[in-house]
Amino acid sequence: MNQIDLKGRRAAVTGGAQGIGRAVVERFLDSGAEVAIWDFDRALAEKTAAELSAHGKVWAVPVDVTDWAAVEAAAAETAGDRTIDILVNNAGIAGKNATVADYPVEEWRRVIDLDLTGVFHGCKAVVPYMEKAGYGRIVNVASIAGKEGNPNAAAYSAAKAGVIALTKALGKELADKKIAVNCVTPAAARTAIFDQMTEEFIAYMLSKIPRGRFVEVEEVAAMIAWIASEDNSFTTGAVFDLSGGRATY
Repeated sequence: MNQIDLKGRRAAVTGGAQGIGRAVVERFLDSGAEVAIWDFDRALAEKTAAELSAHGKVWAVPVDVTDWAAVEAAAAETAGDRTIDILVNNAGIAGKNATVADYPVEEWRRVIDLDLTGVFHGCKAVVPYMEKAGYGRIVNVASIAGKEGNPNAAAYSAAKAGVIALTKALGKELADKKIAVNCVTPAAARTAIFDQMTEEFIAYMLSKIPRGRFVEVEEVAAMIAWIASEDNSFTTGAVFDLSGGRATY
């Protein structure tokens, strides 16, 4: 593993109890950061924190990212008498696979609320701490679906496209400060989110990846670790692809 220096940094990772989020937490710990796992599932977050405790200082902060007041409180708890140097907005769901004509309105709202509004909440809560400290790194986890649009996944695609635009807008707002805001657009990783998808849709996603395989969560974590580091001192408002060759722009 290539070494990334995050020593002395305090990070928050939403959806950090499993999947890509857990891989990011572990990579951050191994890079010297201390990490707060922000997750809706308290029991799983505490279990993950206990399992990774040998890697460094890590703790669970139960939070529903769709609840602004809860996110604001989680940020205050995490910052404590210091700050939050790094935020990774990773929490998300796939939602149902259905055509737009057949897509349930409430399901659309559920996906947008978690996958897009949840990212907005995280950024809104943490940016004031970073501005006060004069330093920060925000990494938003979008998706290749946000660039290309996946059929039968309009809500997810639209939410992730929104995350890309939010990243670009916030990156410009903070460009005159030592705060970098970037996003990653991975192809699908074989995590628990696959449980929400049909086998037909999973096969469709795989067929679109020139590498011929799904991305590994550790590969996503490796890229995020560098983006979240002090070395990433110039790039902001950018989109980093992990699409296995699928991305066309």
